[in-house]
Amino acid sequence: MKPAKIIAKCSDGKMKRGYSQDFFPSKPIFHLNKSENGTSQQVEELRMMDLKALFFVKDFLGNRDHRERKVFLEGERASGRKIEVTFYDGEVLQGSVLAYNPQQSGFFLFPADPKSNNDRVFVVNSSVRDFRYL
Repeated sequence: MKPAKIIAKCSDGKMKRGYSQDFFPSKPIFHLNKSENGTSQQVEELRMMDLKALFFVKDFLGNRDHRERKVFLEGERASGRKIEVTFYDGEVLQGSVLAYNPQQSGFFLFPADPKSNNDRVFVVNSSVRDFRYL
C-alpha cells in the first residue's frame, strides 16, 4: 500500500508534513515519516488528541496559481451531505461527509472545491467549535 501524503495541523497551530501508512481514525496514535519509502530515520509519533485536522494532499506544495474555493456553488451537487465546520481557531471549511458521529474521534470531509489539493480531510471532533449541515 502506498503511503498517504499528510499535512497534520496541530491544535497548537504547528504543521507537520510526511507520509503515513498506519493512520486509522479509531487509533489514538499514528506515525509520520519524512520519506515516502519509509527509510527515513525521522519518524514522528502523533497523537490524535493533539491534532486539529489531517489533510490528505495530492502534493505538499500545492498549486500556487489555484485559488481554492472554500464554499459550494449555488446548486452544486456533492457526494454525501454538505456541511460547514468551524474550528476553535476560527478556520471554516465547507465540504461533504458520508458519515458524521460526534461521539467518534473525527470524520472525513471532502472539500467543496473538486480541484483542491486536498483529497480529503480528517477533522478531529475535539477541535470543532461548530458543525452544521448546509
